Amino acid sequence: MTHFFRHVKTIAHRDFIAVVGTPMFLLFLMGPLLMIGLSYLSGAGAETAAKSSRDAARIAILAKPADIPALGAAERELEPMELRVPKLEILPSTADDAKAAHDLLESKKADYFAVMYGPLEAPIIQHEAESLRSAAYLRELAERVLRARKAAVTSPAKLTKPQMQPIKPQRNGVGGQLATAFGAVLGIFFLTIILASQAVGMLAEEKSNKVIEVIAAASPLEAVFVGKLIGMFGAAMLFVGFWGVVLGVWMTNYPMGQALAASIAPAVGIGPFLVLCGLYFAMSYMLLGALLLGFGGLASTMREIQMLSLPVTLLQFAMYSIASQGSGAPGSTIATVAEIIPFSSPMAMAARAANDSALWPHAVALGWQTLWVAIIIALGAKLFRIGVLKSGSWRTLFSRKSAA
Repeated sequence: MTHFFRHVKTIAHRDFIAVVGTPMFLLFLMGPLLMIGLSYLSGAGAETAAKSSRDAARIAILAKPADIPALGAAERELEPMELRVPKLEILPSTADDAKAAHDLLESKKADYFAVMYGPLEAPIIQHEAESLRSAAYLRELAERVLRARKAAVTSPAKLTKPQMQPIKPQRNGVGGQLATAFGAVLGIFFLTIILASQAVGMLAEEKSNKVIEVIAAASPLEAVFVGKLIGMFGAAMLFVGFWGVVLGVWMTNYPMGQALAASIAPAVGIGPFLVLCGLYFAMSYMLLGALLLGFGGLASTMREIQMLSLPVTLLQFAMYSIASQGSGAPGSTIATVAEIIPFSSPMAMAARAANDSALWPHAVALGWQTLWVAIIIALGAKLFRIGVLKSGSWRTLFSRKSAA
């Protein structure tokens, strides 16, 4: 075992330096900045378009001059309810309100979705078929004005005078735990799918220039695979550590970040949750990286790498789908299935840490995932011997001893 781990250390150090010691790694490290910038620009453009659309939306009332103050008071009374209706315009009635309402609905300067005119006792509300909410709002305004008049009160005052006393939540709510669980699933999936894909390209490149055959002749092939996984994982941890520090500074010093940090509510506690998320990210990376290494050993060109990587990527998306559904239904059948399947288990168990305070299932899950990492590495090394080094045969794929 000492000989094996010595080779693992050598290969891991070699691959770590080969990845980190290049200018391309700095570009890769700064890649999320480009993604954040593009997302911000895209979001800003979408928000501008949405704001312009909201500003152009209107509803209107053609009212008698005597009714305008009462309608304005009714609107102010409903305003705190945030009924999400377009901006209201209260306009004086005309000699031909029907024509005026038609002109507003056909206006090219703004989008009028509903117009009310006529006496408040029997108003006429013209509206688009999809704008029932706006029509109901106008009807409610007329109803409130009439009720206030019937009570002989022009602007009815509130009879209740409550004392609002905001308090800090005394416990972690279920909603916060579910949101934290989904965030853990999404974070592990996102980091794994981005970072683990590097492994397949490096092995295929070394295979094409015959370097891997020289390495395999000097070291056990299983040690080569484990060393490459550890070396690539070290580079991935640099990436995660750098952006983790940036995220921590943002969550500590900026209001939006502080609000996000306050919303994280794992059942096991924030400290154990972060440790478990780190361990499950490592397991997820090792599982997917080992699988990609096995496929990378069989590929000779970049085209073959892309063809072989596509099924693995689709598999990971399927595992993410299962784990995300399980995160929203803790204790359900789909959550249990996601915790058992090796490739979805890290994400599902991270979600369980947010929803369940028990710690012993995590020890079992980490052991189960480690076993599958060893199995995939052993199978990948066996396939590499048979398909690339031409040593052994398919008949001995599941045998205990490799062919000489």
